[in-house]
Amino acid sequence: MTPDSGEAMNPLHLPPEHPVSDELAAEQCAAHWAAVGAGALLAALPDPVLLLYPNGVLPNAAAEAFFGPHLHHSTWPDSDWPALFGDAAATALAQALPRAQAGETFTLPLTIRGQALTGTLSPAASDVAGSVLLHLHTAPPDPLGQTLELLNTLHLGLTVQDQEGRILQANAAAQHILGLTLDQLTGRDSLDPRWKAVHPDGSSFPGHTHPSAVTLQTGEPVRDVPMGVFTPPTSRRASEEWRWLSVTALPQAPVPWLPEGGVLTVFSDATAAQRTRGQLQGTEARFRSLVEATSQIVWVSAPDGMLHPPQPDWTAFTGQTDAELAGTGWMNALHPDDIAPSSAVWGEALTRQGLYENEYRVRRADGVYVPMQARAIPVKNQDGTVREWVGTSSDISEVRAAEAELRELNATLEARVQERTDQLAQITRFATLLLGAAGEGILGLDASGRNTFANPAAARILGYGRERLIGTDLHALLHHHHADGTLHDPADSPILHTIQDGQTRRVEADVFWHAQGQAVPVAYIVTPTLDDAGTVTGSVLMFQDITERQLARTALEDAIEDLERSNRELEQFAYVASHDLQEPLRTVGSYADLLSRRYQGQLDPRADQYLSFMQEAVARMQSLIRDLLSFARIGRTDAQPRAVSLNAVLQEAAQNVQAAMAATGGQLTWDAPGVVLGHSSLLVQLFTNLIGNGLKFHREGVAPQVRVTARTEGAIMAIDVSDNGIGIPVEYHERIFAIFQRLHRREAYPGTGMGLAICRKIVEHHGGTLGVTLPPPDQFGSILTLTLPLPTSPLPASPL
Repeated sequence: MTPDSGEAMNPLHLPPEHPVSDELAAEQCAAHWAAVGAGALLAALPDPVLLLYPNGVLPNAAAEAFFGPHLHHSTWPDSDWPALFGDAAATALAQALPRAQAGETFTLPLTIRGQALTGTLSPAASDVAGSVLLHLHTAPPDPLGQTLELLNTLHLGLTVQDQEGRILQANAAAQHILGLTLDQLTGRDSLDPRWKAVHPDGSSFPGHTHPSAVTLQTGEPVRDVPMGVFTPPTSRRASEEWRWLSVTALPQAPVPWLPEGGVLTVFSDATAAQRTRGQLQGTEARFRSLVEATSQIVWVSAPDGMLHPPQPDWTAFTGQTDAELAGTGWMNALHPDDIAPSSAVWGEALTRQGLYENEYRVRRADGVYVPMQARAIPVKNQDGTVREWVGTSSDISEVRAAEAELRELNATLEARVQERTDQLAQITRFATLLLGAAGEGILGLDASGRNTFANPAAARILGYGRERLIGTDLHALLHHHHADGTLHDPADSPILHTIQDGQTRRVEADVFWHAQGQAVPVAYIVTPTLDDAGTVTGSVLMFQDITERQLARTALEDAIEDLERSNRELEQFAYVASHDLQEPLRTVGSYADLLSRRYQGQLDPRADQYLSFMQEAVARMQSLIRDLLSFARIGRTDAQPRAVSLNAVLQEAAQNVQAAMAATGGQLTWDAPGVVLGHSSLLVQLFTNLIGNGLKFHREGVAPQVRVTARTEGAIMAIDVSDNGIGIPVEYHERIFAIFQRLHRREAYPGTGMGLAICRKIVEHHGGTLGVTLPPPDQFGSILTLTLPLPTSPLPASPL
């Protein structure tokens, strides 16, 4: 078609019976649409709309945007029509235009510039004959595909499930989140055993409680349910893992592309959020535990320092309501004296926007003011402005109590230290005075044996000045020779041995050498000094000049020797005298007996009385001499002690006192098993005397009873001889053992007064003791207690 053709200006094949110029046609169409308000309508439509008339086109704004601004009032020759719409669309429009011009409205699919569109053609109400309105709009997309794609873009998984819960469709995001392909997901339902699901607390999440199952059962939406799902490895993830989902299940509306009665399940991957939530919960729990453990009140204030409710910790502690603590009302809980200072410190921290620290007293709910330490820091935005203040108020009652106790303790400690210092000073002074006043010499030695200290007595005894002693080797200066003049080897020195092995040593006789060269007899004790680790660091030597002691000992030994010789001579004299006195006494006694027998009754009564007195005196003298001889003989025997049966000894003693028992009606019993070490004859004499005393000193009208008991006490035998007689007053417990001592007149109780003296001497000769034991208050008589040694090894037995 050429420009000269009759159809050159009629690309829409409008009827030729209405020829108009291009300018006229455009003006007529614009005027018509303006008159009816079509311009506003076209501008308001979001889709491209074109008014086609015989010589041109009138587009709306959307059409200009789609085709280009040169469309406005443009005309095209036939050759440009395909360039505008494309060959296929141009052909379809050319074929369809007659129908629209004929008054029919219809749609047809068009592909313009690669985009699938739907064109609606309808006749235009216009004064220009043959005008057609073309409305282009996007072809309706696949609803399901569009939905799946949209959710993929949002990274939301979507599954479409039928009324049995089986998965029919799943988008790519669902496959990625679950780690399963569409083939693996298709056909699964919530009860499939391959699902592994848990609640956030780790408990099992059964299939019949899954959100999709609940929605199918109830027909109601279930929203935002957290669920942990076990997912298998994938090409992007080498290991299995638990993934956390936030699941929403929606009942399906009856739409053409969804099965009726099914469910849509939409879920997002909340794994990162769940982990973060767990970390935040753990952090919160730790923070809360820390706050509770430290008895802190946590509070939050606005950037301007005002407190806004709720402040649960502050309310719980102070009892203030939300209304009372709001703003600056919290300060009303402070001690009146602390309000102004605290307000100033808080205001300064707000101005500085830095760390806030303060101490004040807060009224507890029970009315008691509690000391608190407050700390707060500003929480700032990225631009540096303060978003809020987070602070704590900590109960420091225990801290203050501890500080007070510590101050008191320090004061007490200082007093005790001062007291101890004074005591040490006093001890030091006392030690100095003691060392200075001590009569013994005291030397301090170091580990090498050199003198480090010397008291005045040491210097005086040895004849050296203290300066001369200190720093010198003790052995070389004082201990170099023995008393006989031989050299004293240091290896044999007890003093140096103590420094080497740390053992304390005592030496009763040794010599130190005086500054003038003479030996000084000494006795000493050497004690090691130790450090904290127990290592020997030296020793302390305390010594005494024993010159006078040795002289006294020599004198004592001489005196003992003289005394022993005198005792022997006295014993010999007593024995000889007693023996020699018996001969004349027997003569006197014999003649007295003869006179009495021959002249009894022939003389006057006075002569008979004198003869009787003479005979009694002779008998007493003979008894006395016998006792003296017995006393003197004790200890003179050289016989060795033997194991003696107490039972045998008591049997023989009982025979010896038969006459006394018969005369007094007395009784003797004993319980004395075992043996003792001794001389049988002396022991028989001992028990005969003791039992005889018990029989003799009885109460008037009361038959005497004597009992002997024995018991073992370690290496000795303790024996009690008790009676029911007249007893022995306490003040005479020792006097009765003296020789020739009597407590009663001879006429009442005959005797020489030597019996108990002989008994004690026999017991002491055996190495034992004899004394009086007080009987119980309700018991008459006396108890004589003696001890005798037990045999320590098998000894020859006595014939008794």
